Amino acid sequence: MKTILILVLITLIPTLELRASIPFGILRADMAWWGVVVVCVITNIVLGPLVYLFVDKVMVLFLRFAWLDRSYQRIVVRTQRRIQRAVDRYGEIGVALFIGIPFPGTGSYSGALGAYLIGLGYRKFIVANIIGVLMAGTIVTVIVLSGVEAFRILIKVI
Repeated sequence: MKTILILVLITLIPTLELRASIPFGILRADMAWWGVVVVCVITNIVLGPLVYLFVDKVMVLFLRFAWLDRSYQRIVVRTQRRIQRAVDRYGEIGVALFIGIPFPGTGSYSGALGAYLIGLGYRKFIVANIIGVLMAGTIVTVIVLSGVEAFRILIKVI
């Protein structure tokens, strides 16, 4: 149970997410690799919609101030109108790829913020988040497991 809690907590850290928790779990935890992946992926899938809802509620509070609302309308809403065609066409796929490619600065936190700012709806974001997290989880797992096996081939264990 302690191992699962540690994996969940690492997954909840912004910028780390499952890109850190899966390698940690596979290399350090006393769990099978598939158990590590399940815990980390489910945690990351749940995280995205919670962040989206949090951003939505926080923005409502900030937009009560007239000067912030004017800036928001001028910058964000105008940008959303300009890119609406691209969002309608590539929105879910683009956000899923952004979440799914395991680079620094990508993931559920930044994907939720980006989806909110470009005006991607909550339900569409959930679909994109699930696809992206599954993609990232698969990529990170394959890289870690490949590296572990390559290391075992190269180093003779005494």
